[in-house]
Amino acid sequence: MSARAAAIVTGASRGIGKAIAKELASLGYDLVVNHFDFTAEGKADESRAEQTQKEIRELGAECEILRGDVSIAKDRSTLVALAKNRFGRCDMLVNNAGVAPLKRMDLLEATEESFDRVMGINLKGPYFLTQQAANWMIEQKKQHPDRVFRIVNTGSISGYTSSPGRGEYCVSKAGITMMTKLYADRLAEYNIGVFEIRPGIIATDMTSAVKDKYDKLIAEGLTPIKRWGRPEDVAKAVGAIAEGRLDFSTGQVINVDGGFHLKRL
Repeated sequence: MSARAAAIVTGASRGIGKAIAKELASLGYDLVVNHFDFTAEGKADESRAEQTQKEIRELGAECEILRGDVSIAKDRSTLVALAKNRFGRCDMLVNNAGVAPLKRMDLLEATEESFDRVMGINLKGPYFLTQQAANWMIEQKKQHPDRVFRIVNTGSISGYTSSPGRGEYCVSKAGITMMTKLYADRLAEYNIGVFEIRPGIIATDMTSAVKDKYDKLIAEGLTPIKRWGRPEDVAKAVGAIAEGRLDFSTGQVINVDGGFHLKRL
């Protein structure tokens, strides 16, 4: 049993997830980092996760890494089991793992295969991982009433912004918003806070392919703050939750989007 708080962060070998994991490490959390990386040749890749583990340990935190697909029940159970066996606790779950469609396709031509893949990773995985982690948190709460437990879901401005070329992604992120409300409501009696972080245009591997498009849109005023978001911007918002600054605000959506949500005329 660890005396330090512990967190599970999915999709945390790079990008937003890595920044979140490092932020939590700096705040005194030990980490279980989930990832599902592949090489360009399609083989399992541990290199980025190992680098993330190294950087987290340099911050003075313990870190375990585990490759797994959150859309698969067995992989979710293995992830929770690792946290139990290694740290004996989980004070925070961050559902960050997410994918875009492998190929952008018009809504009138999109395939069921792509829909199932995106929905499985982006929504079904977090939905049932939260169920499993929440039940464990309730058990922990009974044994340690003084501890505070929190769950954070990474949503997206795509949850309310139409992109007909990647409809399955938009639907999955809209689902994250309702999932957050449902779990916030259900878990409030246990004082387990549930939050949605809603990033805007963030500089990551996922957005690198459309850099020129968004460079132009941002310059033209798409967002009131005229710059790309950084993974660290998202991580700071998660850090505020981890520090307990929003514990009376369960179910809240925190926009990290440079003001995109303001809907200016």
